[in-house]
Amino acid sequence: MTPSIAQPALPADWRDLVALTKPRVMSLVVFTGLCGLLAAPVALPPVLAFTAILCIALGAGAAGALNQWYEADLDAKMRRTANRPLPARRMDRQTALHFGVGLGAFSVVLMDLATNHLAALLLAVSILFYVLIYTVWLKRRTAQNIVIGGAAGAFPPLIGWVAATGQVDLMPALLFAIIFLWTPPHFWALSLFVRSDYANANVPMLPVVAGIQNTRLQILLYSITVAIAGIAPYALGLTGLIYGVSAVALNAIFLFLAVAVFANRAEEVSGMKPERRLFAFSILYLFALFSAVVIDHWVIA
Repeated sequence: MTPSIAQPALPADWRDLVALTKPRVMSLVVFTGLCGLLAAPVALPPVLAFTAILCIALGAGAAGALNQWYEADLDAKMRRTANRPLPARRMDRQTALHFGVGLGAFSVVLMDLATNHLAALLLAVSILFYVLIYTVWLKRRTAQNIVIGGAAGAFPPLIGWVAATGQVDLMPALLFAIIFLWTPPHFWALSLFVRSDYANANVPMLPVVAGIQNTRLQILLYSITVAIAGIAPYALGLTGLIYGVSAVALNAIFLFLAVAVFANRAEEVSGMKPERRLFAFSILYLFALFSAVVIDHWVIA
């Protein structure tokens, strides 16, 4: 049954509607989707390329809105999310639901009309995966929520590539794998210094159910897989030297920071500096690595 939270029937402010789309998350989604599109061997006309990226952005916004609609009760219990439109009671839940469903449907239909059926299908799958698999099914039930649910955030470069080419290839599959493997260490680093929020909301994030040191070990293990996936495009001959050098350097830093997290023994938030550094760098890592994919492609082309 869908969780409920008491809401006054207030008219939605446009800024609250924007907040529902999770703009910070959307920026990363749009960027990786754009990189997938620009790295593809087929160039879309500018108008269609813009439309494809717009659809990815709208789809991500729809997923964010539906996530907040469903998790309004959890958001109200956590300090970092308590001021979102629904828990702060600046918007009624029905508005959020209608906004999310309408935005998602529009993005999929527009993608289908502007590019191809496969890109539209992948966009629909990514939205439904985030809402139904991660938000509804996994998040409240298992500490593996972010591991499996991370697939939702890995779709954008694949969608961008398919929007341009109409088919799935090895390169976008590797870009999908990089984000899929990157998500757990990125998110677990954050969850270590906000774990009290998840504990208060009874969300079974790894630090809450498996302990801090076990989480640090898992961060290190997943960081190794990120490095392998990150270097794979160059090792397999799919990219040139620009990407290869960038990937080696970025993954070396990522692993160094992951080792520092593993070596940390602090239990208090004040001692979580290695975790904060890894979390901050992990965002820069993804932007830099995917930028290298595009730069390398255009130099070679």
